[in-house]
Amino acid sequence: MKIISMIPARYSASRFPGKLMQDLEGKTVILRTYEATVATNLFDEVFVVTDSDIIFNEIVNNGGKAMMSIKEHECGSDRIAEAVENMTDVDIVVNVQGDEPFTELTSLQKLIDVFKNDASKEIDLASLMVNITDWEEISNPNTVKVITDKNNFALYFSRSPIPFPRDETVNTKYFKHKGVYAFRREALLDFYRLPMLELEASEKIECIRYLEYSKKIKMVETDVQGVEIDTPEDLERAKKLWK
Repeated sequence: MKIISMIPARYSASRFPGKLMQDLEGKTVILRTYEATVATNLFDEVFVVTDSDIIFNEIVNNGGKAMMSIKEHECGSDRIAEAVENMTDVDIVVNVQGDEPFTELTSLQKLIDVFKNDASKEIDLASLMVNITDWEEISNPNTVKVITDKNNFALYFSRSPIPFPRDETVNTKYFKHKGVYAFRREALLDFYRLPMLELEASEKIECIRYLEYSKKIKMVETDVQGVEIDTPEDLERAKKLWK
C-alpha cells in the first residue's frame, strides 16, 4: 500500500492573506507544516501543492518537494486530486492542511490504520474530529462541527451547532471537524469529477460533497487540538504554543 501526503497551499486567504508565508519562530508556517508532516515518517512521499510561485520556491529552496497546480481550484481536495490524477501507483492520499504546523504522528497514524483495517475496502475516506465543550466555539460558524452514527461514520457536517440542544438535560457531545483527511485515491478522483451540490454550496464545507454522493467517511477522534492559523490572532497563539 503506497501512502503519500499532499499539502494544498493557497497563497491568498480571505481572512489572513499570505498566512502560510508568515514567520513562526524562525520558519514560515508552510515550511513548519511540511517539515512536521515529513517528520512523522508515515509517508512514502510528501508534497506541497500550490498555486503560488512564492510558496513553491519556499519549499523547494529548503529541500522539499512541491508541485504547481495547473488549474484554478475552489478547494484543497480539488487541488490535490489534480496532482494525483496521474499517480496510478498511489493507494492512499492524506491531505494535511497547510495552516496546521502542529501536525503530529499519532493522529495521522490513526487515519492510516482505518484503511489498513478495512479489508473489504468499504471506507472511502477518514478524517479527524476533536471533542469541544466551549459554547462560543460550538456556536462559531468558523468551527465546522460533525455528527456521526454509532460506528463513527459521518452523518453531516455544519457550521451551525449540531445537534441542536433542544433538550438541555441530554448529555450531548460536540465534535469539531479537523480538516485532515485520508482518501482512497479513487474516492478523491470521484470528488474531483463530480459537481458541487446544494448542501456543500450552502455550507461551504467540501466534505459534504462525499456525503451527498453516498461516500462513507470514517471519523476518528483525537484529543490533539493544535492551532489552525486562520487569523493573525491564531498566529500569535501558535507562536506561544511553539515556544
